[in-house]
Amino acid sequence: MSKVAIVIPSYEPDERLTCLVNDLLNNGLGPIYIVNDGSGSEYDSIFESITEPVKASGGAVLQHEVNRGKGRALKTAFEYILNNDKDVEFVVTADSDGQHTCECIQRVIDASLKNRKCMVLGVRTFDQEDVPWKSRVGNNLTVKVFEYITGVHITDTQTGLRAVPREYLPDLLNVKGERFEYEMRMLIDAVDKMDVIEVPIKTIYDSKENHQTHFNPLKDSIRIYRILCERFVKYIFSSVSACLLDLLLFGIACSLLKQKQPALYITYATVIARVVSAVYNYLINYRIVFKSNEDSGKAAVKYFLLAVVQMSCSALLVTGLSRIWPDGIEVLLKAIVDTALFFISYAIQQRFVFKKQKS
Repeated sequence: MSKVAIVIPSYEPDERLTCLVNDLLNNGLGPIYIVNDGSGSEYDSIFESITEPVKASGGAVLQHEVNRGKGRALKTAFEYILNNDKDVEFVVTADSDGQHTCECIQRVIDASLKNRKCMVLGVRTFDQEDVPWKSRVGNNLTVKVFEYITGVHITDTQTGLRAVPREYLPDLLNVKGERFEYEMRMLIDAVDKMDVIEVPIKTIYDSKENHQTHFNPLKDSIRIYRILCERFVKYIFSSVSACLLDLLLFGIACSLLKQKQPALYITYATVIARVVSAVYNYLINYRIVFKSNEDSGKAAVKYFLLAVVQMSCSALLVTGLSRIWPDGIEVLLKAIVDTALFFISYAIQQRFVFKKQKS
């Protein structure tokens, strides 16, 4: 029988943590690892009441002296398990605020045992009447942005109910982030390395007004979206720097070739600059933006074919639109067309050109 550890980071919990621990133990699940993330002395009684039962499950109650964030709490548990519990094959993370029931955790465990090389997510639905509208809108937006940035559709990017195989834990210790943003980085890292399986779970909120959370809607949302956009920002930098390099090399080549090849110096300069800047752009995208493990030769062929198609589409669309719209706005039309193609090109590069081979 595979040993599955359950990790529950907890900050200023109430009786729902005690109920969850008791339910897990009554159903024979564990070992359980609780991380008291600097909750303060007024919460000692709650943690003391579950310490012995948790230890009896083969787990432990770990503690931060001060609040260090959910990400750090998860890392503390992962590191402890790697060093002290050699028999654990999978780790399931769950929240202590009542959103994850024993039944839901069991579903995720069952799915992880059937999909041993995957990350398993317990995903909620957000179309129920008792779900706060901010949660519904926020999740839908994040799902769309996540899919565009990573090329992978995840129904619930914010779920804290996740199962991962033990061999992935060392990677998770190296994922940046100490607070709620860690879970987003964790998910971005995971979809690049393994398949992600979704298991439907209950969507639980106390009420529209009374659901308690330590998630700061403004501050933590900014952190999450900043993380989501990091790859796209790198893509923008790669494109802009390649464009500047193209212009710089074109100018240098023109000055060097103008006297030697007065008839064709512009053609030669254009070709030299474009080839060098394209190779530069490809290498930056391959190694830094998408961090691809695709065969470099195959990726290069797909990249340069995409560049030819993109250039052709730009020329055809601008030509066609210029015949419809008044004269004198060709530059504006080109700017609009190339901007649209820029976003489309990112999605194609993400999904096809630099698609990662998962282990």
